[in-house]
Amino acid sequence: MTAPEGTEILVLGWLASQKDAMLDLVRVLVDIDSGTYDKAGVDAVGEQLRAFLAAHHVASSAIANDRFGDAIWAQVDAVADGAANAPVLLLGHRDTVFPAGEARRRPFRIAQGHGAGPGCCDMKAGLVINAFVLAALARFTAPSSPVTALFTADEEIGSPSSKALIKETARTARAVFNSEPGRPGGGVVTGRKGGKFMRIDVIGKASHAGNSLADGISAIEELARKIVKLHALTDLPNGISCNVGTVAGGQTVNTVAPHATAEVDLRFIRPEEGERALAAIEAIVAETHVPGARASLEITGEFEPLVASDASQRLFEHYAACARSLGQTIEGVFAGGCADSGFAASAGAPTICAVGPIGGRAHSPEEYLDVDSIVPRAQALALAIMRLDAV
Repeated sequence: MTAPEGTEILVLGWLASQKDAMLDLVRVLVDIDSGTYDKAGVDAVGEQLRAFLAAHHVASSAIANDRFGDAIWAQVDAVADGAANAPVLLLGHRDTVFPAGEARRRPFRIAQGHGAGPGCCDMKAGLVINAFVLAALARFTAPSSPVTALFTADEEIGSPSSKALIKETARTARAVFNSEPGRPGGGVVTGRKGGKFMRIDVIGKASHAGNSLADGISAIEELARKIVKLHALTDLPNGISCNVGTVAGGQTVNTVAPHATAEVDLRFIRPEEGERALAAIEAIVAETHVPGARASLEITGEFEPLVASDASQRLFEHYAACARSLGQTIEGVFAGGCADSGFAASAGAPTICAVGPIGGRAHSPEEYLDVDSIVPRAQALALAIMRLDAV
């Protein structure tokens, strides 16, 4: 891969000068609570991004949603003379998993090269590099393809309001880069599991636990027997996991439980494996162990897997070569976590994920951002976009 030249040098040099500005925007975004169901907060993050884009002459618009945050669409559409390529798509989500007040309790801070704060790496720093890459391309070069970005609102629960938009936009994209956090050591995700989030509701019958135990129908016992069978579906060598993450139920300690609920997390590598596992779960829920108990199953969220293709492998190799030409170490990794990149890949677009700044321990108080990675990862993304015609 050749050394940068011409407009590439201008783009990379400008990004190199923007580290403080990037971290300032990360701070602004992290210090806004934006849990998935906090529409006002998610929209406030979107307003900050749109203000930045407007200041750098990048067009954007909001796609209204009544329940979740509005989706934000942005594009650099000035292209090189004679170029007629399909667009490049950058992905990123604005929502986090944290409750209201978390940003006030743990505002963004930097210590010993690590940034901290709710959502700092998952994935507000990734939103920032997407925004700065758009700004750099708009400022210095007419790329060979339009560059579109989606700043979505509800990835943490399976993108119920965003998945159709992601698929529609990805369907015509020549390449998709999702700026989820990069892995320590320079990892970029080339494959991800799919997932289904489900809720089981069990109905029993209340009775006095001392005087009339036999008259009751224990929803908790019914659920417990189902849980044992659900966990037995886990087949780690083949990439399938089934985990009951929450349980609740009962009325009082001295009452046979009339109701119980559980939330189930299913992960799988290929769509057909997910369908087989779902069929097994449905059979377990339908089977009755305690006479008279009734159970129902609801799918509350779904992610499609990021399945590597020949085209996505070529895209990864291209990105890795661009990063290496900048002195970066890059390796492809597989992730058990789910992301919006699976929706893009399922639409047929060559897709790679986790090209954002490096970080880790997402969804926890120990979440961190490697602040020195923010510029190099932005540069690698920009260079990969500018050199896409080499793929």
